Amino acid sequence: MINNVVLVGRLTKDPDLRFTHSGSAVATFTLAVNRNFTNANGNREADFINCVIWRKPAETMANYARKGTLLGVTGRIQTRNYENQQGQRVFVTEVVCENFQLLESRATAEQRNNSIGNDQPNSFQNNQPNSNYDTHTQRHSQDNKCMPDFARSSDPFVGSGSTIDISDDDLPF
Repeated sequence: MINNVVLVGRLTKDPDLRFTHSGSAVATFTLAVNRNFTNANGNREADFINCVIWRKPAETMANYARKGTLLGVTGRIQTRNYENQQGQRVFVTEVVCENFQLLESRATAEQRNNSIGNDQPNSFQNNQPNSNYDTHTQRHSQDNKCMPDFARSSDPFVGSGSTIDISDDDLPF
């Protein structure tokens, strides 16, 4: 059977690190993952995916990742259920992370946090990503040269003044 999950998204809040009675670290967190399309109003929606990570990676994540951090995670989907205090059966679906990677530099994250704290609204208000974030990222990626511009609206051939010289013989079809 195959049960693999790969996600790239932003933390909606700081990871919640706890320890079991036996001393194992466990961190729970939620990733906001943008959908690949826009809704009828032209806004991009996001899915909020509950995740859990165990042992040393949980401690590492709690030490280095904060609200808004861009993360890549790999893992598997797991379902479980339990009976709550009211006697109702509660079903939980979550991603059990086996590995994660920070996908932006610390300097970029600090710049984003400073600008959001000062003049930008919270990126996760109303389950919608911040439309100003792409503009903010573009502006700072040009200053730092360390973060490329991956905005979907950017076309590398518009306004560059250069043309591409390709003959029909160079095309594979």
